[in-house]
Amino acid sequence: VGVRLVPALAEEGSREVLRRLRVDWPSGSGGSALPDTVSALKRALGRSPCAAACEQGPGTAALPEDVICKVHLKSFVEQQGLVGYDPNLDVLVVTEGKLRSLAELQQAVLQCTVSNAAALPASCFPDGSCCSIVHVVSCEEEFQQQQLDLLWRILDPGAHTALQKHLVCGPVKVTNPSSPIGADQYFQLRKRQMYKASVMKYGELAQDEAWTEVIDTLTAAAIRFEMLSTAHRSQITLDLEDSSISTKGTKSGAFVMYNCARLATLFDTYQRAVERGTYPPLLPASELNFSCLREEGEWLLLFNYLLPFPEVLQQAAQLPPPSKGIRITANTEIVCKFLIQLSMDFSSYYNRVHILGEPLPHLFDQMFARLRLLGAVRDMFHSALATLHLPPLSQI
Repeated sequence: VGVRLVPALAEEGSREVLRRLRVDWPSGSGGSALPDTVSALKRALGRSPCAAACEQGPGTAALPEDVICKVHLKSFVEQQGLVGYDPNLDVLVVTEGKLRSLAELQQAVLQCTVSNAAALPASCFPDGSCCSIVHVVSCEEEFQQQQLDLLWRILDPGAHTALQKHLVCGPVKVTNPSSPIGADQYFQLRKRQMYKASVMKYGELAQDEAWTEVIDTLTAAAIRFEMLSTAHRSQITLDLEDSSISTKGTKSGAFVMYNCARLATLFDTYQRAVERGTYPPLLPASELNFSCLREEGEWLLLFNYLLPFPEVLQQAAQLPPPSKGIRITANTEIVCKFLIQLSMDFSSYYNRVHILGEPLPHLFDQMFARLRLLGAVRDMFHSALATLHLPPLSQI
């Protein structure tokens, strides 16, 4: 599945924050073809029966220079029998900026159409469109995005514009804010907190590139889990106090990364012991006796996590089929909640059970079975984190 992200970001600060969060968002002006696309949209606007000239009334303020005309959205919605739109939508003043936004969307659709049509047969697209358009928008900007949606439908009545859907995100509030906080300040605050929490747990850290990367990854994980562990429709309340986050808070992405690193340390310790001759190499799964796994926590990891994991990924990636109305929902929180609960149950098991025991032959069967089980758990951690664009940590 190919994904095109729009609009391109021109602001350097926003791009830098997204880069630190490991979000690869496009930048730039949209390419050399953008002016031609804007011109084509203007011509379509001139032919549209929904468009009318903007006339300045006596005693009213002068219209902004980039105003082109006005479009009657309400009558269009009624004529087309569209449902799910805000009843207060009426007349939209069309500007150059709005047409540029539409031009970026139009170009993204053309790129999807070309790449997907080359890879897939035409029978996959019976409706004539090979892409879906999802407007991911905050609840504060939903009204403006619906205006853009309808303007695009008016100017380009194709199959792709008819399939537009809106995924609306709830507001983000801050507990007891002393002053407004921007995205960069928020990232730097969480980074300082991650560093302080790591110092408290492990002592003063070496100021080298490896530890800087660890802190950056912990910060990205903390923020991603903070934002994605709540259903996208619900409000998120950020607590920015120092006491609100730690490397072992059960609601923190850092806690997930900490347990992922524990698994990496376990297998690194085992491998070094094999190289020293303390333990024999791990046998293939087909030669192991898994009846040695008698701990309740071991079967809990198997039945509650390993077996249902493919279904969790499927639910997380699934968007519901087009339905009446324009709003859709997505299970954006499902992977985060899965990883947090997995980390809690794994941590409880790992704290209770000694995996690498005495190097005695009669204990190897159980040790090997446990290592194979935890190897599968480690791979599951890595796969789930990859869906969040987070690398696994080998140390913490």
